[in-house]
Amino acid sequence: MKKYVVAAAVLAGFSFGAPAMAAQTKPTIAVIVKDTTSPYWQTVLAGARKAGQDLGVSVVELGAQSESDAIGQIGILEKAVASNPAAIVIAPAQFAALGKPIDEAAKKVKIIGIESAADTKAMTSLLATDNVNAGRLAADALALAITKSYADTEGDVAMIAATPGVPSLDQRAEGFKEVIAAKYRALNIAADKTADGKAPTVGEIMKQLIAEDRDLRGVFASDPIAAEAVAQAVSAKNTDDLINIVAVGSDESLVKLLQTDVIAGIVLEDPFRMGYDGVKTALAASKGESVPARIDTGALLVTKANVNSARAQELLNPKVR
Repeated sequence: MKKYVVAAAVLAGFSFGAPAMAAQTKPTIAVIVKDTTSPYWQTVLAGARKAGQDLGVSVVELGAQSESDAIGQIGILEKAVASNPAAIVIAPAQFAALGKPIDEAAKKVKIIGIESAADTKAMTSLLATDNVNAGRLAADALALAITKSYADTEGDVAMIAATPGVPSLDQRAEGFKEVIAAKYRALNIAADKTADGKAPTVGEIMKQLIAEDRDLRGVFASDPIAAEAVAQAVSAKNTDDLINIVAVGSDESLVKLLQTDVIAGIVLEDPFRMGYDGVKTALAASKGESVPARIDTGALLVTKANVNSARAQELLNPKVR
């Protein structure tokens, strides 16, 4: 109940501000993220704000308070369309659930997708990490970590995602499997698990894997929620075998785990660029300009060896305010 009260409050505030937005001379672009409370999505919004400042656009920041709140996000999208903005930038919370709502929204306004796809062909453009490639980077990094730990590249590995129905996570899994099958055939993907969006569930999955598979040498955690829960379970185990972890994500907790050798590597996205270029692309599309159907916003593998590099620090410490 609390989740929907919060969503309603956000929508009410947005609706209240709509007349004022309509009166503005500069174009308005609504940016709808999955979760306004998380550092990742706050960075996306920071990029959108900066684009608004640079390009003379009024950016309205919207979103639910949980990445799994697809119903809340649909309501926010409908309200955003009703306010008649120049364009809408959205990170779809779920592939299937957001398909038809985006189809309907696109009949009235240009829709630019960021980070995740949806079951629709109505988006004018999609800006996202090449998530298949992110999974490939993770596979190579995990294989290298296992080789360093065990002097060979064999044994069991596991894949864990926190949330079901998220295309970006599915694509990361696809890239990971592709590289393991092609390059590291002595590594066996013994488990491919998806939780319910909650860290405790991921933790229980990981504890069970530790108890049942004594040949488990590595884990690919495809999102920050999964990564932190996996790392906690691995750190708490009472056996001396080494389980290497490679993750996708960029929050402070993961960086600390990287620096303390709990995690071997993290694949970083560029959420600031997603927000910035999302607004830039939306503005161009709203003017009738041609924009690419797909824009890759890049990914970088960071290990303890290069965590202090200029590019890694730029991605890890974006200017959110």
